Amino acid sequence: MGPRLGEVLETARVVSLPLRSRFRGLDHREAMLFEGPAGWTEFSPFVEYDDAESAAWLAAALDFGWRDAPAPRRDSVRVNATVPAVPAAEVEGILAHFPGCRTAKVKVAERGQSLADDVARVAAARTALGPEGRVRVDANGAWNVDEAEHAVHALAEFDLEYVEQPCATVEELGELRRRVKYMGIPIAADESVRKAEDPLAVARAGAADILVLKAQPLGGIARALSIVREAGLPAVISSALDTSVGISMGLHLAAALPDLEFDCGLGTAALLAVDVTDDPLLPRAGQLPVRRVAAQPELLHEFAAPPERADWWFARLERCWELVG
Repeated sequence: MGPRLGEVLETARVVSLPLRSRFRGLDHREAMLFEGPAGWTEFSPFVEYDDAESAAWLAAALDFGWRDAPAPRRDSVRVNATVPAVPAAEVEGILAHFPGCRTAKVKVAERGQSLADDVARVAAARTALGPEGRVRVDANGAWNVDEAEHAVHALAEFDLEYVEQPCATVEELGELRRRVKYMGIPIAADESVRKAEDPLAVARAGAADILVLKAQPLGGIARALSIVREAGLPAVISSALDTSVGISMGLHLAAALPDLEFDCGLGTAALLAVDVTDDPLLPRAGQLPVRRVAAQPELLHEFAAPPERADWWFARLERCWELVG
């Protein structure tokens, strides 16, 4: 049995956390947190997401707060650094917040920027990591097939581990994969999984080599694990700019996977200037421990969202509650 709405509202708090650098057009990250019998949990779909999409995030939050996570197969998870679409000169400073990380995911295809900006940023990441490091890029579906093919050629000299969601649709991903397969650069799907009515369609179409999975938007750990089993592709577990509470959910998902070939995108608490705990999940020696995180009342109070924003989140929670059923 899940909780009653009243139980969730009792402990629910909304925070607005400043970021170290602008990311996805945001300077602050808003999130709602509440505590269940299994521990603190997080409901934080981005504000532009509609209620139907956001309901899966609520289902995940309720699952993590009211049910025990699967037994872990590992007690720590290697994570990648995440480089926002910053000028190349800032890349080394960003990477300093991810000590010991051997992999960097670099954001590309930012609106208002050029491919030359992307090349300079990826080059800076490669220089900082050295030849032994791993560099992957994420376009968030912003390129068409021709643009993506051109970009892959331009970035190939930096020995890419993979290209994440270069195009928006499954059909485009499949076409791009056919065009660049001879280059040996894998295609990873993120939005084509978490935003799709059928998250397995991209695997069935042979349009990706790797799946990037996030626990919240997929409705929780159990559903994400079932997608990995059915897809039969290697998975990278990532976050959605969560607080350390949400990162903990992703870590428990990563820890439950039978195989974990790639470093995971769960180090993003390092992009936050503050967190909801004074013991945040920050990379040390390129890894994160698999553990639950308790939100601290004084930090929930200090970084509480303005009343009008909190009201917006509570209204959203109640609407999504009706959809979760």
